[in-house]
Amino acid sequence: MKIEKPKGTRDFFPDDMAWQNYITDAWRRVSIRHGFDEVDGPIFEKLDLYKVKSGEGIVSELFSFRRENGSTDFALRPEFTPTLARMVAERANSLPKPIKWFTIPNLCRAERPQRGRLREFLQWNIDLLGLDSELADAETILVAIDLLRELGLTPEHVRVKISHRTVVRNILLRLGVPEDNILPAFNLLDRRDKMEPEAFEAAALKLGLDEHRVQRFQETCRSRYRTGSLSSLCKAIGMPEDDIADLMKLDKQLHAFNIADWCEYDLGIVRGLAYYTGTVFEVHEATGVERALAGGGRYDNLINLFGGPKMPAVGFGMGDVVLSNLLRDKKLIPDSVKPRPDIYLLAVSDTGADHIHALAADLRSRGLHARFSYKTTRNAGKLLKEAANANARFALLLGDESPTTGQLKNLETQDQIDISLDTLAEHLHNNL
Repeated sequence: MKIEKPKGTRDFFPDDMAWQNYITDAWRRVSIRHGFDEVDGPIFEKLDLYKVKSGEGIVSELFSFRRENGSTDFALRPEFTPTLARMVAERANSLPKPIKWFTIPNLCRAERPQRGRLREFLQWNIDLLGLDSELADAETILVAIDLLRELGLTPEHVRVKISHRTVVRNILLRLGVPEDNILPAFNLLDRRDKMEPEAFEAAALKLGLDEHRVQRFQETCRSRYRTGSLSSLCKAIGMPEDDIADLMKLDKQLHAFNIADWCEYDLGIVRGLAYYTGTVFEVHEATGVERALAGGGRYDNLINLFGGPKMPAVGFGMGDVVLSNLLRDKKLIPDSVKPRPDIYLLAVSDTGADHIHALAADLRSRGLHARFSYKTTRNAGKLLKEAANANARFALLLGDESPTTGQLKNLETQDQIDISLDTLAEHLHNNL
């Protein structure tokens, strides 16, 4: 009986797994050099954990279950932030501040699979808690940009679109949106690129705006401003600079980190989730073809919501699916991401075959990545091709001459020498 994999999931064959490790290794490497510690939690949580953060409506988006004869509802984790909030709330008083954590969890969401979105995926989460300043917001953005640079992307490939919910709220109030309609207005902004202009205008009218103010609303939410041009923003929307003081401070810090050329201000970015409280940002492919590569912002009330103290927090998530699509589209995939053998052992005689396995075990015990061919043939060219296909750095040919020597070939330079097997490990360590 043939059983196919579940819809919206992936099988990872060796080449696929090597690529996945290439991405996760970069995530981990960048996180650590920015001073973040790795954490993780259970792959399933009590369903109530997600209801606390997102409300009852989240249930339809989850893979939830209850054990037979059980009374507790669980769900496979669709995101890591609720788990992080639970963990921090539990030990908030004993954790040194600021808290700088990262994780690379496997997540599951019960939604329709499409380009850039699967039902199971990996996500890189960066979170910085306990620091209430634009420095924390800018540092978090810096980590995301450093990862993009690490993988060969440039400001011509991607843009970090930044906004601030308080600033957008002030703009909406000035336009005449009643206080009670601020959250619906945020949700409308969040969906603007998925709506026809007529539908967007009709929804804006329902917020209590007249046609003139709907037009102003449209113009404001689709405005883009480069970093360093916030004074122009104030003039364009008729606001005093004091009303965007938080963005001004963030702008200064982005320049201090020398990442301003990656960033722009987009007042239509609000991140519809109600728990965001200040700076919000998304990373987009420059032409707008792909979904957002990453998204996040400041969420100062979440730890308190889970029973902990009120604590400032900022973070983002980046999924592997959209990132992989972008790197492939931009032809930024290395020729090989699979681990390279340090040496490939080849037997060109029965005498050589008698010694090859013990030699491989010895080299591995000395910390070397050693592989051997399962074939024995005097056709050295055929065996060397096998070693080259594995992208090995060196190949050792073992023949009839002596059980204590072999011919070592550098597969990059094609240089070949006779070598004593007693000195092989030392030679490899010195030349890798």
